[in-house]
Amino acid sequence: MNTTRPNTSGADLTVTYLLAQLLERLEGSAAVGAQQYRSVVLHLVDEFKEAPQGGAFSALLDAYPAAAELYENLNYQHAGLCRSPLDVALGAELKAKQIIDRAMQRAKEEPGHGQG
Repeated sequence: MNTTRPNTSGADLTVTYLLAQLLERLEGSAAVGAQQYRSVVLHLVDEFKEAPQGGAFSALLDAYPAAAELYENLNYQHAGLCRSPLDVALGAELKAKQIIDRAMQRAKEEPGHGQG
């Protein structure tokens, strides 16, 4: 069996997009075999290794949640399950904490709070 891989440019995400789209379809299908699913995943993993990081790649991951989850799992040792920049994630966490603190403060100030 000849399993040569065509020489493709790392800048072309066409195959990666097609595999990501196929994986998304397989995720929602009850009639997919394990071998077919595994084959698509392994091919997509190979494409991820060659894929140029940047806006187009991020857009691909945003468009195909199954591919994004696979990518995150492959890169877990480097960044956990977070594709967002750390400062954005931290800012969102701090904002949520502020909102929760304000809500708790208002609840304490309400008349009759804690009486039952």
